[in-house]
Amino acid sequence: MIDIDQVRRDYLQGGLKYEDLAADPIDQFERWLQQAIDAGMEDPTAMTVATVNADGQPSQRIVLLKQVDRAGFVFYTNYESHKAQDIAVNPLVSLHFPWHALERQVKICGKAEKVSLTESLKYFSSRPEESQLAAWASAQSRPVSSRQLLMQQFNAMKDKFKQGKIPLPDFWGGYRIVPSSIEFWQGGAHRLHDRFQYTRTDSGWEIQRLAP
Repeated sequence: MIDIDQVRRDYLQGGLKYEDLAADPIDQFERWLQQAIDAGMEDPTAMTVATVNADGQPSQRIVLLKQVDRAGFVFYTNYESHKAQDIAVNPLVSLHFPWHALERQVKICGKAEKVSLTESLKYFSSRPEESQLAAWASAQSRPVSSRQLLMQQFNAMKDKFKQGKIPLPDFWGGYRIVPSSIEFWQGGAHRLHDRFQYTRTDSGWEIQRLAP
């Protein structure tokens, strides 16, 4: 057995004060995201997407955030994947950004909705050709007998579309998570972390400090 009960560190990079928060959580998120990018963090846009299936079983996976604005947080996937099947029966989703190097976390709760076909096409067309082909080749989340077979499927798609533009698959596109709450967590000494939660109300966003 690995002894891990004493694996810990203190968080000393600084606190988070109410008066330093932006009035809108999207502004606050973009500020932190830019700081994560400027700090040279690997995969600063990587986020955990948590969904729940029809049996109530939660599931998580890491995807990349591809757009954020006042409307919400956007990622792209196969619409026949496990996450898409979960969203079809329960569109309530949670996102999590673990910016360990900055001793920060952001948690977002909200509702998933498909982005428009135009948005999906625009993003798909901007992807590298190999990524476009991979979207066609991979039946995401379904069993595949070997990597060799996966590469055969990839090469078959490469040959199929070698003469022209690769079209958007009808089973592929984006989801926008429309947030109902966004929590910002900054590590603090003695485990007295700073946590602020924005909650959407009819009149705008309400901000509350949460106990660590």
